[in-house]
Amino acid sequence: MVSKWRLLAVKIMLILMIGALVWRLYDMQIVNGEGYKNLSDQRISANITEKAPRGEITDRNGKVLVTNRKGYSIKLQKTSIQDTEFNAMLLKLFNILDEDGYEMPDTLPITQTSPYSYTFADDAEKEKWFENNKKLTADMSADSVLEYYKKSFNIDENTDEMLSRRLIGVRYAIKQSGFSINSPYVLADDVSATVVSKIKERQEEFDGITVTQDYFREYTSGTMAAHILGRIGKIYTEEYEELSQKGYGMNDLVGKQGIEKICEDYLRGTDGSRNVYYGKDSRLIGDETSIPAVPGDYVVLTIDSNLQKAAEESLERNIKRIAEEGSGKERKGAEANAGAAVVLDINTGDVLALATYPTYDPQNFSEQYNALLEDKAKPLWNRAISGTYTPGSTFKPLTAIAALSTGAVGVNEKITCEGVYKFYEDYQPKCWIWSEQKKTHGSIDVSQAIVNSCNYFFYEAGRRTGINAIDEYAKKFGLNDKTGIELTEEVSGNVSSPDYKKTLFQNAEDKKWVAGDTIQTAIGQSFSAFTPIELANYSATIANGGTRYRTHIIKSVHSSADGKLVYENKPFAEENVEISEDILNAVRQGMRGVTDEGSAKQIFGGYPIEVGGKTGTAQISKKTSNNALFVSFAPFEKPEIAVAVVIEHGYRGANAAYVARDIYDEYFGLNKQTEANNGMENSAENNIISDLLP
Repeated sequence: MVSKWRLLAVKIMLILMIGALVWRLYDMQIVNGEGYKNLSDQRISANITEKAPRGEITDRNGKVLVTNRKGYSIKLQKTSIQDTEFNAMLLKLFNILDEDGYEMPDTLPITQTSPYSYTFADDAEKEKWFENNKKLTADMSADSVLEYYKKSFNIDENTDEMLSRRLIGVRYAIKQSGFSINSPYVLADDVSATVVSKIKERQEEFDGITVTQDYFREYTSGTMAAHILGRIGKIYTEEYEELSQKGYGMNDLVGKQGIEKICEDYLRGTDGSRNVYYGKDSRLIGDETSIPAVPGDYVVLTIDSNLQKAAEESLERNIKRIAEEGSGKERKGAEANAGAAVVLDINTGDVLALATYPTYDPQNFSEQYNALLEDKAKPLWNRAISGTYTPGSTFKPLTAIAALSTGAVGVNEKITCEGVYKFYEDYQPKCWIWSEQKKTHGSIDVSQAIVNSCNYFFYEAGRRTGINAIDEYAKKFGLNDKTGIELTEEVSGNVSSPDYKKTLFQNAEDKKWVAGDTIQTAIGQSFSAFTPIELANYSATIANGGTRYRTHIIKSVHSSADGKLVYENKPFAEENVEISEDILNAVRQGMRGVTDEGSAKQIFGGYPIEVGGKTGTAQISKKTSNNALFVSFAPFEKPEIAVAVVIEHGYRGANAAYVARDIYDEYFGLNKQTEANNGMENSAENNIISDLLP
């Protein structure tokens, strides 16, 4: 009986539910059908890409060097607005942005002010641009191209000339971007809250323009490590064909230099998507996330940010000191204005610091680009891996290793310096001590020759050894090849050799290798030129006993989601140079003598950490100051790091050694110890003063 009532109740509920559903359908389709149709017609839906935040970049200790911050972008959505209204709306936007000091980017390759001309870098770039713009021909003048676009975009003839040019620039960029209902165009990014407020207050005047929150790159340490970290930027037209195959949109940002470029695939992340709904008035009336964005992986570098900072600050400080001290003195460092320093872990090839001066601020790169390009000191140039420099006397330990290893000179053999090397009748160069003091170094062995940087000893050692053996050992120590660092700007140095000399001259007579070339090569002059990172790796190879590691600046990559290891760089030995213990000891003892009693004594005399090093002074021309160089390693008995420093027009090698000392101070914590001692002294002094007060 009870089951029958239950069955009846269920039937009644089903009848009521079906009745309600039928009534709802009748209401939507018959009673209010027209209203719902109008509402549907007034909505425009689009699937918008939800950009993934790029992964962070940290130093080896986890200090964040590059991160993201939220800011505002002004985006243009595809609408049915006509050209005349669109141009008028853009002019209103120009006014708001101008009042805030914001400069909109312009990619049209024509100057922005009259008289108009093309801005192509070369003919090849011009030819390619016209190929991509089929309705234009290469014989058209810049004025003709502007006139074409003015008509194409229906820009009013009465519009001010400069405003007309700006409109053309923006309209051209929009056209090139692949602008569509699903691909909005970014009119301005990272704008101020003031701009946002003004646009929202007048939203009815800006059909299709919306304000969104986006992620922007934040370089947390200003100019520090700028050449390492690199930068991001919009995709160039010539890049788009390849990158579009990887899922990039024309408006996307991509790594352009440095780690941002090298690790693009890791840092990029995976974009999500969002469904958005706009009314006919272009107002956003609804949105929902369908696929969430996944942040990019984070990259851990090998550099120590404290050591990097110390190296950069010391370079700047000492370069300015040298220039000031040399001011008004002919060829004594007054021209000093640039340099580089490299610090390597000798047991792994890790780059602990890679400093270049002058530098720039990656946060303001776009705004400063033209000024940076025009700066004669070339702040955009990564001298540590792209600059090649004559090594000067820093090459003498290499000549010593080649001479001793081939048996051309004995480990305990002494050679008498006579001031003027007279082996050749037609070429008789002098030792530096004879040129400066009319003295000689007397009878010295290889260690003493390194300490005294005796040119005479190395002329003789080089002549006996021969250029082929010197070249062979230079190559073993990596002084003719890239070190392997991941940064794409690295160049290879060149070892002075008969083959290399042939590439430098046109005249057959000039191409000939002569005896003087060999002995000049032996003292680090002639045609040899190496990068600072090559010099650092050469020094590290001496320090660790002959293992030349591939250098690297990327330590590892981790997932931003859970920290899981994605990639890890492990030490890799490019070559193991066989050097006997007695030869290695003789050379290293000579390098210790340089800092104990030689040219770097004034910098490292009494230093609490024993340092092995070699100064170098390389002549560039008779009209400018010499370059200053210093290669080194420490601690002497159990080396951990190698440091190489180059200062352009630094006058004398010892000047470069000051930078190295500052780096060692930071690495071994000596600067902190000094600060602590000064603090204790100041505290004691204050106590004494307070005791004397009434």
